[in-house]
Amino acid sequence: MSGRRDQHDAHPPTRTEPTLGDLGRLDVPPAPSTDGLPQMSAEPRRSRTNTRADADEPEPRRYRRRSRRTPLLLLLAIAAIAALWLGQNRLRGMLPRTDFNTVLAQAQQALQEGRLDGQNGTSARELFQAAAALEPDNDRAREGLRQVGQAELAQADAALQAGHLDQATQQAAAARELLGGGSDIDRLDRAISRAHAPQVQTVDLVDQAKQALAAGKLDGPDGAGALYQRVLRADPGNAVAAHGLDQVGAALAVQARKAFDAKDTDAANASIEQLAALQPNNGALPALRALQAQTRKQDNSALEAVLKQGQDALRAGRIGGDGDDTALAHFQAALKLDPDNAEAKAGLGKVAQAMTVQASAAIDAGDTAQAAKLLDQAAELAPKSADLAATRARLKSAPSQPAAAPAEKDSEAPPAPVVLSPEQNAAVARLVQRAQVATKNGDIMMPPGDSAYDLYRSALAIDGNNDAAMRGLQALPGQVELQFNQALAAGKLKQADDMLANLAELAPGDAVQNALSDRLTSAWLDQAEQQLSRGDNVDAAQSLAHARKLSPNHPRVLDLTARLQGNR
Repeated sequence: MSGRRDQHDAHPPTRTEPTLGDLGRLDVPPAPSTDGLPQMSAEPRRSRTNTRADADEPEPRRYRRRSRRTPLLLLLAIAAIAALWLGQNRLRGMLPRTDFNTVLAQAQQALQEGRLDGQNGTSARELFQAAAALEPDNDRAREGLRQVGQAELAQADAALQAGHLDQATQQAAAARELLGGGSDIDRLDRAISRAHAPQVQTVDLVDQAKQALAAGKLDGPDGAGALYQRVLRADPGNAVAAHGLDQVGAALAVQARKAFDAKDTDAANASIEQLAALQPNNGALPALRALQAQTRKQDNSALEAVLKQGQDALRAGRIGGDGDDTALAHFQAALKLDPDNAEAKAGLGKVAQAMTVQASAAIDAGDTAQAAKLLDQAAELAPKSADLAATRARLKSAPSQPAAAPAEKDSEAPPAPVVLSPEQNAAVARLVQRAQVATKNGDIMMPPGDSAYDLYRSALAIDGNNDAAMRGLQALPGQVELQFNQALAAGKLKQADDMLANLAELAPGDAVQNALSDRLTSAWLDQAEQQLSRGDNVDAAQSLAHARKLSPNHPRVLDLTARLQGNR
C-alpha cells in the first residue's frame, strides 16, 4: 500500500485509498522506483543489541575477544583426537578383519567338534590363542579360550569316572592353565589324587609279584599268583598283572609235567589244583587233566589191590601196629597213590573208629595206659571224631590202675564215682545248654570255643561221665546229616559243603558220607550247567571246582571242564 498520489493521474481523487496491489505477483521482485527519489540498499536485519554493541565496541577489544576463542577451539580439537584414539578398537571393529574372523570361525568349529588341544595348529585352544594374538583385547577370543577350559574340565571329569587317570590328569592341568584355577578344578584334582592312591599300591604289588615270580615262589598268600590276583581285583584292566598271571600259570603247568615225569603224582596234582584255582580257563588245564586221569587209570589196578588188602586186614582185626599188613598201612599206601581217594579216607576213618572201640574196652578193663595209647593213634587219623572225644573224656575220669587178672577183677568193687561241687555241676549244665543251642544254629565245629563240639568237650572235661554231654557229643554226626539234607534241599550248596566236611571230621569212615558226597557233587554240577548256559563262566568255574574237589573223576566234571574251556 502506498500513500503517494499518482502524479500522472488525470483525475486525482480527493483522497488516497489503500490498495493491495497484484497478489499474483508477490514472488516477483519489485520494479525499480521511478519516483525520482534517491535509491537506498537494504541490509539483512541484525540483532539490535549486537549491532549496537559492535558499532559501539572499539577495534582492540574486538581483537582480544577473538584471541580468547582460539585456545577453546584447540582444546575441542585435542578432545576429538583423544576420543578417536581411545575408541580405536571400536572403530577398528567397524573395519573389515578378514584374517581375524577366519581364525575365529575355525576356532569355534574346532570347539564344536571337540578338538580342544593339540600340536598341529588346528585345535580350538591353538586357534583361539592365534586370534587373541591378532586382537589381544578381543572379548570373543578370550571367551573362546574360557569355553575351551570348561570343555577340558568336563572331559577330565568324564575321564576320571571312566578310570582313565592319566587322561584326567592331563586335561585337568590344561583346564587350570586356561581358567586360572577355581573350586571345580580343585575338587577334580583332589578326586584324581584319591584315585591315584590305589594305583600306587597296585604298582607296589606288581613289583612284589615280579620278585616272587623271579624267585620261583608261585603259590601261597605271598606268592606271585596271589599277588597278581590282588592287583587284578583292584585294577581289572591291568595288562602287566594279567601277563604276569599268565606267566605264573605257565610255570605251574611246567611244574606239573615235570612231576608227572618224575612219577611224583602228589606234586603234579598239587600244581594242577593251584593252576585251576588261579586260572580256571588256562589253556594247559585240559591236557593236564587228561594226563592226570591217565595216570590215575594206570594206577587203578594197584590202588584197587591195596584197598582190598586194607579191607581184609580191617575185618581180620589187624587194625594198627607194626608191619605192612595192617589196615592202617594199606589205607595209607592207597592215599599215596590217590590222595583224594574217598574209599581210602573212609578206611582210615574206620581204623580210627576201631581204635576208639579198643580204647573204650581198655578203659572198661582198667588199662588206662593202653587206652591212652590207642586214643593217641586214633587222634592222628580223626582228631575231631565225636566218639574219640567222648572216649577220651571217659579216660580222664577213670581211676588209673594196672590191668588185673579176670578173677581178681571180678572180686573187686567198681570205682567210686567222682563227686562234683555244686558250682561244677552248674557249669556243666550251662555248657550243655549252650552246646544244644549251638547245634540248633548249625554252629557244629565253628567258631572255636563256642561250637557245639567244643562246648560238649568242655563239659566232659569237668565231668567225663556226664550223660547229657556224652549223648549230645555222640549225636552230633546225626544232627550234621540232618542239616546237610536241609541245606541241600534249599539250594544252599556252600552250607551243605560245610556240613559234609563236619561229618567227615566227626564220623570218619561213616558209610553214609559217600552217598551224601555224590548228591552234593550232582548239585554243584547242576548249578555249573545253569551258570554255563547263562554265559556266567566265572561262577560256573567256581561251581565246577567244588564238584571236582568232591569227585575228581566224575564224567560230568570232565565234560563241563571241556565245555568251559571251549567258551573262553
